[in-house]
Amino acid sequence: METYQFSQGKNLRCGYTTGSCATAAAKAAALMLLTGQRIDSVQIDTPKGVVLNLEPEDVEMASDYVSCAIRKDSGDDPDDTNGILVYAKVQRAVAPGVRIEGGVGVGKVTKPGLACAVGGPAINPTPKRMMISEVSAAMEQIGYHKGLNVTISIPEGVEIAKKTFNPRLGIVGGLSVLGTSGIVEPMSESALIETMRVEMRAQQARGNKHLLVFFGNYGEDFTRDVLGMDIENAVTCSNFVGELLDYAVFCGFETLLLVGHSGKLVKLAQGVMNTHSKYADCRTELFALEAMFHGASVEVGKEIYNCLTTDEVTKVLQREGLFAAVMTKVTEKIDFYMQHRVHGKIKTGALMFSNVYGILGKTKDADELVKLHLRIGEGE
Repeated sequence: METYQFSQGKNLRCGYTTGSCATAAAKAAALMLLTGQRIDSVQIDTPKGVVLNLEPEDVEMASDYVSCAIRKDSGDDPDDTNGILVYAKVQRAVAPGVRIEGGVGVGKVTKPGLACAVGGPAINPTPKRMMISEVSAAMEQIGYHKGLNVTISIPEGVEIAKKTFNPRLGIVGGLSVLGTSGIVEPMSESALIETMRVEMRAQQARGNKHLLVFFGNYGEDFTRDVLGMDIENAVTCSNFVGELLDYAVFCGFETLLLVGHSGKLVKLAQGVMNTHSKYADCRTELFALEAMFHGASVEVGKEIYNCLTTDEVTKVLQREGLFAAVMTKVTEKIDFYMQHRVHGKIKTGALMFSNVYGILGKTKDADELVKLHLRIGEGE
C-alpha cells in the first residue's frame, strides 16, 4: 500500500485492516467462483475513502467453492497481525443474499456486551457491512441472483489471540475482525504525540485560548452530531491525555474541554493518563467500588466488575437505581485528576458519553465549556 501519513518530519506508510483483508478475499473468491476464472487483483472501497487493489494468494478453486487469502499489511505500524493471511471461502447458496460466518482463527463471542452477537463470530459491524457490500456488488456485476455463503478464517489467529485481551472479553478461539475505516494509520506514539502538539500549536497560533478535544472518531462524531458543536478547530489526543494536559499548560491555553467515550474517559477517574489498553484496562473497578459505597450488594459489585463494556455497566447501574450517584463520584474524580495534572492553571472539563445511552456524565465546569464552544462555533 502506498498511502502515507506525514508525521514528525517523515512520511509513515499506512496499512489496511483485517476487515479490509477479509472483504477483499471475500470479493475475490466470489468473483472467481461466479466466473470460473482466476483473478490477479481485486479492488475494494474503504470507509476512509481509500481504494485498495489487493492480490489474492493461496487460491483454491473447486466446483462448489473458491478459497483465497489476502496478506495483512500494517504499514509502518507493524503489530502481531502484520503479514498474516486472512482467508475467505465462498460457496453458492439457495437463499438470496450474503451470509458471513467465522472459521478457524476468527474468535467466537461467548459473552454479551460486545458489538457482535453471542454465539456468533467476532466480526465487527463495519467490516461485515464492507463484505456484504463488496460481495453483493460482485454478484450484481456477474448477474447472479441467488445467495453466497462466506466463511472468514485466520489460521494464525488461534495463537495470536492468546496475546490479546480477547479471552478476557469473552472472545475465544481466535481474533476479532476489526476496522472502522478500513485503513491502519501509523500509530507510533512519538509521532502521534507530536501530531497532537502540532494541532495544538496551530490553535495557539490562531489565537485560540479554548481547546476542544476528543480521543478519536467516536468523540468527533458525537461532538458534531449530538452536541452540535463546530469541530473544525478541535484537537485529537488519541490515548495521550497526560501529554495533552501538560502541553496545554505549556502553550498557555485558558480552558480545555475533553469529550470522551466512557470506555476511555473512566480511566482518568483512576489517574490513568494514557488510555491505551496495553497500559491499563481499569474500566469497571471504580464503578463497582462506588456502586458498593452507595449500597450495592457484593453480588452486584461483582456483576459490574465482570462487565465487558461500560455500556453493560451503565445498564446495571440504571437497573439498580445507582447510576446518578455513581456517575457523580466518577466525574468528580475525573475532574480531580485533570486539575491535578494541570496544577490548577487551566479550567478543564470532561463530558462522558456512550453511543448507546448518550451523555452519561459531566465534570463541574463541563456545561460552561460546552456553552463556550457553542458560542465560539456561532462566531461570537
